[in-house]
Amino acid sequence: MRVGVSLCSGQVLALTLVILLGACKHGSEEMPLIPPVTPPLSRSVIGYGVISSSYTHVQNEPAPESVSLGYLRRGSVAEILERRIITTRGAPEAWIRVNTTYRGWIKEADVQIYDNEAQAMTASESLSSGPELR
Repeated sequence: MRVGVSLCSGQVLALTLVILLGACKHGSEEMPLIPPVTPPLSRSVIGYGVISSSYTHVQNEPAPESVSLGYLRRGSVAEILERRIITTRGAPEAWIRVNTTYRGWIKEADVQIYDNEAQAMTASESLSSGPELR
């Protein structure tokens, strides 16, 4: 009986050694995982906008009849937080929620949209130095 117990223990020991040796990879080193250089999929700002019309009202809701919080002049830069398409008088209209002097909604048609703040600032400077739109 004692021989059976030692054989069982020996088999367990042999099996453990086989598993451990199989888990070791001889001659190959694992490369460290380097994350890609792309921006994260989730972020609070989805882009930057530059006001391209002479001025645009910032509304408290994405609707023309909502309350105006104030206005932004041509060349103003704003963080874009959200985009919505609403139906006004049967026609779709795109609105963006911005964060600047005011936090509210403006019509997307009044804005040029850029991926990052540096691009928006460059566009803003060129709008400011160019001829006035009427």
